[in-house]
Amino acid sequence: MDHKMSRSPWVIHYDGSSCNGCDIEVLASLTPLFDAERFGVVNTGNPKHADIFLVTGSVNAQNLPVVRQIYNQMLEPKCVVACGICACSGGVFRDAYNVIGGVDRAIPVDVYAPGCAIRPETVIDAIVEACGILDQKEAVMRAGGDPLTVGGAATWDGGVELGEDGFVAAGAGADGAGDAPAGKSAAPVAGDAPAGTPAAAKGAE
Repeated sequence: MDHKMSRSPWVIHYDGSSCNGCDIEVLASLTPLFDAERFGVVNTGNPKHADIFLVTGSVNAQNLPVVRQIYNQMLEPKCVVACGICACSGGVFRDAYNVIGGVDRAIPVDVYAPGCAIRPETVIDAIVEACGILDQKEAVMRAGGDPLTVGGAATWDGGVELGEDGFVAAGAGADGAGDAPAGKSAAPVAGDAPAGTPAAAKGAE
């Protein structure tokens, strides 16, 4: 983590379809023990007030439109953090009949923070990483550019679309395994691998 926080980010958290383990850890990061609020992090329920979108759990046909609706209501610049292995790639549920895949099947993801369940320290690291991307997007906007050319949106494949029957077409689910797709930002995971190991290559806890 080579970025220093330049703002007090407001985050909004949505549970896609997790086992609730990662949700507890996200909340734990806000408690006095880990105290993310000391960095100015505020948990808000209004997408229009949020800078960072924390998503836990995988994406399915039921919650895909909801995830996109929350994302579309957020104002630029904004960042998305996939919290936990299920949000990163579908996790142990990736082959379930109702699971489409990770959050990037619905919206662009800027930071992948693996873990099962994700650690509070990793949540905080991911928020700091997201703040760095927010600064990049803001700089692009000030120069008159498009913030969608920075971060996950720049390489996003468009995700999946639901058919008229409300289901995803066959073969449009998650592809491949792993914590974070190649070239994507991943939050450091404390104690997960020896020093110098690329964050994106670290395994889930």
